[in-house]
Amino acid sequence: MVKTLQLRLPLSEVSQKDILKKRVAQNLGLSDNEFTIDVLKKSIDARKPKIVFNYKLAVYIGEPQPENKISFDYKDVSKAKTVHIVGFGPAGMWAALRCLELGFKPVVFERGKDVRRRRRDLKAINQDHQVNEDSNYCFGEGGAGTYSDGKLYTRSLKRGDVRRIFESLVYHGATEEILVEAHPHIGTNKLPKIVKNIRETIIAHGGEIHFESRVTDFMVKDNRLRALVVNNSTEYPTDRVILASGHSARDIFYLLHKKDIELSAKSFAMGVRVEHPQQLIDSIQYHCKTERHELLPAAAYSMVHQVKGRGVYSFCMCPGGFIVPAATAPEEVVVNGMSPSKRNNRFANSGIVVEINVDEDLKKYAHFGPLKGLEYQKDLERLAYTAGGRSQTAPGQRLTDFVEGRTSQDLNASSYQPGLQSAPLHSLLPKLIGSRLRQGLKAFGEKMNGYYTAQANVVGVESRTSSPITIPRDQYLEHPKIKGLFPCGEGGGYAGGIVSAAMDGERCAEAAVVKL
Repeated sequence: MVKTLQLRLPLSEVSQKDILKKRVAQNLGLSDNEFTIDVLKKSIDARKPKIVFNYKLAVYIGEPQPENKISFDYKDVSKAKTVHIVGFGPAGMWAALRCLELGFKPVVFERGKDVRRRRRDLKAINQDHQVNEDSNYCFGEGGAGTYSDGKLYTRSLKRGDVRRIFESLVYHGATEEILVEAHPHIGTNKLPKIVKNIRETIIAHGGEIHFESRVTDFMVKDNRLRALVVNNSTEYPTDRVILASGHSARDIFYLLHKKDIELSAKSFAMGVRVEHPQQLIDSIQYHCKTERHELLPAAAYSMVHQVKGRGVYSFCMCPGGFIVPAATAPEEVVVNGMSPSKRNNRFANSGIVVEINVDEDLKKYAHFGPLKGLEYQKDLERLAYTAGGRSQTAPGQRLTDFVEGRTSQDLNASSYQPGLQSAPLHSLLPKLIGSRLRQGLKAFGEKMNGYYTAQANVVGVESRTSSPITIPRDQYLEHPKIKGLFPCGEGGGYAGGIVSAAMDGERCAEAAVVKL
């Protein structure tokens, strides 16, 4: 017999040896040798000073616990029909893995470098302020997800099987903890190895991955995709392309627009990164005056506030993490966040962003048509570049100074490697964003006592939260005007993170192989 049991244990009990087994025995009136347990889910409730750990358990009474062996039926596709995939971020990777299961050969074109060689370009942007347009924090093997926190929670539960994605990650080297934790993450220190293992799985089963291979043209005839042109030179005949190029591949958007392939502007969000000392966030969230308990992870937060009809909210919160330069071209400054698996850095950072309605808020950009949101993004990124001193140094301001409208005389220490320069972000940002951020941050301070503090920095700009463009697709996930083109993941406007992009990649692979 198998029973599902919910247990709530105070923090003071969690470290006790065999405590789960003891509590199950007490609850069910059993002796230790009558059952085994499997932890299905684990979460922490820190809303009150008395912190509680929640467990969802499967209790196996009088029967063996099944072996949870993870396996996938990846086929040898070396001689199979081909599906071309543009981009090797989460959407492209899981599209390729799904092709292996379905018996089709994925041929991937990735503009960036493999994960090992990509590190040199990250070093260049952090230390030398040099941006490689094809190899950076956004482009390269694994996409933006490789050098990120590796957060795996998603609200996109209707798009596919979340468990499949988690199990695939475990199969390729992630710890089994991600199957249990309520808010699982992998960490930027572990993701490169997992990404490399996924690549090796694809190649070992007959797939192909071409690095430093930027798609520069789509050959279309009679409203059907006929070929891809790579690096302005090599033409690859095709009739099935999964376009998973990511939300920062602006050249793809410009190319599609130039070729009159339908696009539409999409609402998105922009703002800043706010960075606090992690110990301060811990003290607020865990109600502690000293260091947090050793069993507690670095505390996170999630907040939202409505200001003048637009949401101001936290995005991609990275406890124990770093702020990183996410520019994809010279003369722009973009910031993002990441954290290692242990989340043991002394800072906590989060995007704090404002909703932007492309129809109502960007009327001055209407002449750009479907590219208006993209052009608005670019203008703010150039502004940040100028305000930071025309390098990857980012403009910064103490949080209280930003809200109260004064330039900071100095700034707090920061995890942002290229460095910060004091700048009046409160007046530089458009009122659409700046005034709402100032009100929203003040409201966050009222909701989280201690959040509103001069110990925090505001760093600009957080502009790549999601794609400002949607590439349309029909009920079969195919572009309605161009047969054989399957827009996918964040770049198409259909995902917002690692898991949702991976699920969309699987769906697009399933759609692309129909009738192939």
